[in-house]
Amino acid sequence: MGLLEYFRPKPSETKAELTDPTSESWAALLGLFSPNSSGVSINAHVAMKVPAVNAAVTAIVTSIGTLPCKVYEREEDGKSAATNHVAYTLVHDEANDWQSAGKVRELVTIDAIFHGDGFAFVNKIGTKPAEILHQPRANVTVQYLESGEPRYKIGQDIYGPDQIIHVQAPSLDGKCGMGLLASGGEAIGLAVQLEQTAARLFKNNARPGGVLSFAGKLTKDTVQRIGESWRNAHGGDKAGGVAVLDNAGTYSPIAFTSVESQHLEQRSFQIAEIARLTGVPVTMLQSLERGTFANTEQQALQFLQMCLLPWLKAWTDAYRRTLLTKAERATHVIDFVVDDLLRADIATRAEAYGKFRSMGAFTSNDVRRRENMPALPDGDSLASPYTTPGAANDNNTNREDAA
Repeated sequence: MGLLEYFRPKPSETKAELTDPTSESWAALLGLFSPNSSGVSINAHVAMKVPAVNAAVTAIVTSIGTLPCKVYEREEDGKSAATNHVAYTLVHDEANDWQSAGKVRELVTIDAIFHGDGFAFVNKIGTKPAEILHQPRANVTVQYLESGEPRYKIGQDIYGPDQIIHVQAPSLDGKCGMGLLASGGEAIGLAVQLEQTAARLFKNNARPGGVLSFAGKLTKDTVQRIGESWRNAHGGDKAGGVAVLDNAGTYSPIAFTSVESQHLEQRSFQIAEIARLTGVPVTMLQSLERGTFANTEQQALQFLQMCLLPWLKAWTDAYRRTLLTKAERATHVIDFVVDDLLRADIATRAEAYGKFRSMGAFTSNDVRRRENMPALPDGDSLASPYTTPGAANDNNTNREDAA
């Protein structure tokens, strides 16, 4: 199921649902989906039809869904993948029998981006997690105790924070996230209006390129005959030729007004606004007017640091809280592998690897693992390949001979 299909409006609610204060109908009565200042009613389906919003949301969601996530066990000299841990498969491979771990992350993140909160239920056998199930936002009610600890109501059941993955968009109060529809409804509505205006402006080439005028009053039949003759002579493939007018006829071309000529500039500004709202660099929304090879590479790094990392941190915190016991939190950690987002071109990588090898930070096999190459039997030595054993003695001998 594609992203746009996910946001397609659902069938009308039943009579029973119309009496449920948690339903979308009640939200509409409370004005949560009323038109904004642009006059456009914004929901997730409408927002995803805006190309810039679609590109930004897709960039975030697919990155979170495709980045590998692993359970690691802490060691004295670092950490190693804990492939035998029960949670490893749930975060790295399959979240349940019909959905991958990445797919569940995508669905939860979509809800969090647009509505501020995304949820998944961790089904446990005893204290061991067995599967992770996405829960649509409308199915979950969040209640807070006096201490601030949340409780989650799904149907008639209430669960603690150890069984519900709750991913939130950045918010001020920390209790409910502020999604894109709430924080950027006006900007998205304006983008929709600008797009509709452009479509109406150019629909069927309805705007005339100029005006033919003649001295005296013309009958309706004469106007139609002159117009048809003009289109036959200068329309389609014949455009751009020399026009010949008689009977004191004049042709006046119509130019765009100053406001209309800035329409494209306004649409470009809205792309930048959506980039600000989502944290996705504007070059990743295919707006390359000011993009260069240098700043595009830097903005790709900015995408990771300023946009993705807060989302990844929210996911690792939620995984840690629901999939690890209190005792395991001291010995295990859950992290995303972001190396692929940091990979530069091969020349830059080779230069960096060379420096790490010369300073004794990387072994030959360390480099080969990062390049998805098999290890070498003698590749675990930290000796620098740029120095020759015995070179220091040779230098001392030369100095003694010179003395």
